[in-house]
Amino acid sequence: MAPQSAEAVRRPRADAVRNRERVLAAAKAVFSAGGPDASLEAVARRAGVGIGTLYRHFPTREALFEAVYRREVEQLGELADSLKGAAAPVEALRRWLRSNVEFVATKKGMVAALALAVHGSSELYAYTFDRLAKAVGALLDRAVAAGEIRADISPEDVLRILAGMSYMYDQPGWHKSVLRLVDVFVDGLRVPHVDRPTRAVSQRRDDAKESVKRRPRPRGSRKGRK
Repeated sequence: MAPQSAEAVRRPRADAVRNRERVLAAAKAVFSAGGPDASLEAVARRAGVGIGTLYRHFPTREALFEAVYRREVEQLGELADSLKGAAAPVEALRRWLRSNVEFVATKKGMVAALALAVHGSSELYAYTFDRLAKAVGALLDRAVAAGEIRADISPEDVLRILAGMSYMYDQPGWHKSVLRLVDVFVDGLRVPHVDRPTRAVSQRRDDAKESVKRRPRPRGSRKGRK
């Protein structure tokens, strides 16, 4: 029998890759509902794998948290890539920021798990910040190049503002309030177009003059006397 090549040895089997993805999807759902202390056995049951399979891929709870976290970050990065060609520059930025808020709002238990993963690894924090900064940076650059938003805002600024908005994610009414703040923030980045209000004001003045011309002259005016 011919020996296996090094590439074949290193490449994970297709069923192993599928199992890993199923565990990650299940962990996201279970932690979202039950928080970071949710049972790993529940994760395995939802994924349809044995607990031994789960531990082969993720030896510790923290390793599973970190893998789920990286997966979520990558998905946000991929969303930014897709929005660059699918939406107007400002709306692409707005949709990406709102997607971050939706993630926090609908996965409160998952947020706690992800926080544990990030706080336990400075490398993971650095990776997260770098990946998200690149994602939002590409959206900012596109909007700046289109002349639609101001150029003195950095990706790091945006992420810090987003983190500040998300700080009270577990308070009543937070979701609706933060979505409104995201809209206020994005609208505040817009470059003002002086010609637009000027045209509007000029049009209103012209309409007012036309209205005066059409207004009937009152009786007894000087022009009407003989």
